[in-house]
Amino acid sequence: MVKAAARQPVPARRADAERNIAAILEAGTRLLSADPTASVADIAKAAGVGRVTLYGHFPSREALVDAVLDHAVSIADGVLEDESIDTAPAPEAMAGLLRSAWEILDRHRRLFLAADRVLATERIREHHEAPLRRVGRLIARGQRDGDFRDDLPLPWLVTAFFSIIHSAAQEREAGRLAPEEVADVLIKTMLSLLLPPAARPAGVPAKGE
Repeated sequence: MVKAAARQPVPARRADAERNIAAILEAGTRLLSADPTASVADIAKAAGVGRVTLYGHFPSREALVDAVLDHAVSIADGVLEDESIDTAPAPEAMAGLLRSAWEILDRHRRLFLAADRVLATERIREHHEAPLRRVGRLIARGQRDGDFRDDLPLPWLVTAFFSIIHSAAQEREAGRLAPEEVADVLIKTMLSLLLPPAARPAGVPAKGE
């Protein structure tokens, strides 16, 4: 009688797969944050897996970058958790959120450049839905408290936040914004949009001026 080949238990295979995926995502985040052109082969090598194994989990560069971006944003969202977003005056909370968000984004801005090359802007936006809900909650509170303007739709203001901070990463990478000035530029730009005209800082003109 021919013996049936021994089969590896499914849980063991699943654990191996999960370890490989975690290693690939960690390596992808690290390498793409340093070089947006890092190859799939480089990422596989850094993760300690073969290309066949990597492609078994992520069948294309687009799928890999998509998963790495989701991984990085999930980590960032956890870092951004801060009770002051619901307790501090809205302008102060927005300034703090922008500083924290930029510190994280600056570390990973080249990953976002890699994402720009293979993913649609709407897909990149989808990955940011969790942190953007946090932004929307803050802006809505500011509108209720009278700290932020309420003559523009909330979804539009959230989109403006996403677009401005995303553009800051591109400008920083291109050298058109110095590293030490980005956070302040972001805060001034966003608050000039959010604050009611009468509350704008000196030097920020009201409409028509």
